[in-house]
Amino acid sequence: MGVSRQQLFHQFSSTQWDGFLKGVEKEGLRVDQQGNIAQTPHPAGLGSALTNPRITTDYSEALLELITPVCESTEELLTSLRDIHRYVQSQLGDELLWPASMPCALDGDASIPIAEYGSSNIGQLKHVYRQGLAVRYGRMMQSIAGAHYNLSFPDSFWQLWQEALEDSQHPQDFKSQQYFWLIRNFRRRSWLLMLLFGASPALDASFVKTMPHNLAQFDDTTWYGKAATSLRMGDLGYHNNAQASLDICFNKLSTYTGTLARAIHTPWPPYQAIGTKRDGKFIQINTNILQIENEYYSAVRPKRNTEREEKPIQALEARGVEYIEVRCLDLDPFADVGISEAQIDFLDLFLLDCLISDSPLIDDEECERLDHNYKDVINRGRDASLNLTIASSDVPVREAGLELVDSLEPLALKLDQWQGHERYRRALAVQRSKLIDPSLLPSGQVLKAMGDTGKGHLQWTLEQARKHQQDLQKDHLSEVKQRAFEAMAETSRQEQRDLETADTMAFADYLAHYLES
Repeated sequence: MGVSRQQLFHQFSSTQWDGFLKGVEKEGLRVDQQGNIAQTPHPAGLGSALTNPRITTDYSEALLELITPVCESTEELLTSLRDIHRYVQSQLGDELLWPASMPCALDGDASIPIAEYGSSNIGQLKHVYRQGLAVRYGRMMQSIAGAHYNLSFPDSFWQLWQEALEDSQHPQDFKSQQYFWLIRNFRRRSWLLMLLFGASPALDASFVKTMPHNLAQFDDTTWYGKAATSLRMGDLGYHNNAQASLDICFNKLSTYTGTLARAIHTPWPPYQAIGTKRDGKFIQINTNILQIENEYYSAVRPKRNTEREEKPIQALEARGVEYIEVRCLDLDPFADVGISEAQIDFLDLFLLDCLISDSPLIDDEECERLDHNYKDVINRGRDASLNLTIASSDVPVREAGLELVDSLEPLALKLDQWQGHERYRRALAVQRSKLIDPSLLPSGQVLKAMGDTGKGHLQWTLEQARKHQQDLQKDHLSEVKQRAFEAMAETSRQEQRDLETADTMAFADYLAHYLES
């Protein structure tokens, strides 16, 4: 037996560890004082949703997406995210930022305005893509919000890690290979994140007004899953029959980009029946299984920053994986920015261990087993009788969770020793307490808080929204930061105008060129 990957990592010294690079993309609906989805346009003070690097929109004009820069510490990340929130709050007028993943009061698809990005070709492409999502899946599921956590490791680490593994590949190929190594283990363990951080066990009745479901009634206004952790990630969330057939393979970069490219170029008869135009206007980019890569929803994605008008697959194939995007995180409705310090620190630890632990390729049988574990925890993670299949054995969910959390203790200790603090052991202790006492799980805490206050999902979440707004407004942005956000907004508006002025090609020709490239 040779030296294991974990042993190799533990042989590093404190001077050889430069920590993590991290960022967050946090979504949240704008709502009025009654908890209805906002019908107003993207606030002018936030700049252009097309070109502002910190504040944009996701699917809906009302669905804000707040994006931090790449940060080197949890403190820097949370400060950045909180600053963006404070600026946004200063521009919302009497609107509020909805702090839950499952949406506010909706009145069918027509109540959810699709995001607008101006008249430039790239802006129109983004809008047509969202129109395509509407005709394929309906707008309701697109109103669901979440937090995406982005993580990478500095080049100094990759150089040392490649030397430790005695690997002679090109550094970029090595890095991509190792990120997929991490992703395979993430797939094996992602059920734990749904147990520890799933925070959407209930929803407003308006969301399921016209759809069949098997939820229980909490009160006249609210439905819930009795043992569910995340309705957002379940069958009511982002899914469809076409995507269920995709079989995207996460074993390595070539299988990932190959299977994803096939989906983007394979026609789907129901979408062909809809067509790309209605009343002379484009309503979807194409009639294939996926319009573009971003339409494929997965719990994790390998990512590479793209050049303007470059497709994600092209960027990955040309320059390899740059970072990992964790996409399965519910918003934490108890946190004023939707994510907490202990959660971020745990994610760092969890993802690093995914990299330094053994990670064989996933065959079809294991892939199916992992999907079952994941779905079981989403649907009934708080059910004490739930068993997961771990290494061909049936293990009670809490026992499996504690075993996995406990296995991270040596790594937490090593990182804490290197950096002279107890950050990672504290983060582990917070998660361990949830497994010892399941009433502390966020999904259970949401239901308890609703029960204690006698409020349904809408009214309780609205109360949380007001509380977060007050907390964020207690500490105003410094004048320097306020001016910086204002300048960024103005620059983004000018950039959008410049794009619109520079376009000379008709959109139909632009789209045809885009699809050919």
